[in-house]
Amino acid sequence: MTGAYVHGIGMTKFGKLESSLKELLLEACTEALNDAGRPKIDAVYVGNFMGGSISNQEILGAIVANDLGLGYIPSTKVEGACASGGIALRQGLLGIMSGEYDTVLVAGAEKMKHAQTADVTQAINAAMDTTTTEKHAGLTFPGFFGVLANRYFHETDATKEHLARVALKNRQNGVNNPLAQFPKPTTLEEIMAARMITDPLGLFDCSPMTDGAAAVVISRKKSPIHVRASSQVSGPTKMQEAVNLLSIPAIGESGRLAYEKAGLGPEDIDVVEIHDCFSMTEIIAIEELGFYKPLEGWKAIEEGRTQVHGEKPVNTSGGLLSRGHPIGATGIAQVYQLVRQLRGNAANQVDGMPRIALAQNLGGTGSYSTVHILERV
Repeated sequence: MTGAYVHGIGMTKFGKLESSLKELLLEACTEALNDAGRPKIDAVYVGNFMGGSISNQEILGAIVANDLGLGYIPSTKVEGACASGGIALRQGLLGIMSGEYDTVLVAGAEKMKHAQTADVTQAINAAMDTTTTEKHAGLTFPGFFGVLANRYFHETDATKEHLARVALKNRQNGVNNPLAQFPKPTTLEEIMAARMITDPLGLFDCSPMTDGAAAVVISRKKSPIHVRASSQVSGPTKMQEAVNLLSIPAIGESGRLAYEKAGLGPEDIDVVEIHDCFSMTEIIAIEELGFYKPLEGWKAIEEGRTQVHGEKPVNTSGGLLSRGHPIGATGIAQVYQLVRQLRGNAANQVDGMPRIALAQNLGGTGSYSTVHILERV
């Protein structure tokens, strides 16, 4: 138990936006502060990955504190590749749990769409160990998860159609989310026929470049949403170090630790937001988190068990694939969606009133993973 509670949430539209990185960040933070009733903030944490390299803007924590008039308080920018948002949230929680702070503003933001694709790709590739032979041989993130997908196909009866069904589910969820990047519906046939990025991953199997920001206010003061557990682990930074190409150990271990801290198991989770940077990643994650047995996640996809009205709703926001993936904001956007689910007013609201929700945020090829479990109390 963290003894920390969610008091406010905020999020911008995701997609190609005219606003600057700073403007997006301030918009999301202002909404979260208003939602929380404008409390006194003791510290700020901001998750961001490429503000310096792509937008030539650092000092994001200080910008938030200064421009929102929060006073002379501590502020910190947190970088953990695609898990920057999740790690920022954990740092805010640790500040509360230590007794140092009562109330903390945590945000995440990224501005990507203004830059050339080659420049963004180069910046993203910094989330790998750039000194390795596999990196110099041309390994990319789509290449890494494409290898995992092909190995998964070899070990199971899964096919490219199962990847397409993940993408289709998340696109359908994104269509119903007014803040998502992709409001246009699609079909299984269109996904299957889309341009190949790296075999077997097509265009719809890969998360897009995105602009956007999200924010959350957390406090030791009680509210209806309790952060029941928070965990973070590191994992292998090289493919050549993988013991099993069909496992991302950081996801499994962060899940195990979070369940242990929460006194819960995967069977207790009512709604899930996980890091579907690629369609294959979602299948691996639902296995690593214990929702389905190893090498059987594809069956759950085939049978519709992870749909909004299925037994284990996954990525009701549309996930990274369809809500969008502004890297530093992703982990906070997951929490935004889950808080809305627990409040009963989410896009794609699940059946009944969910009580327990889980967010899993991944960095690199499995270098970082955070898990947060939220509870409606």
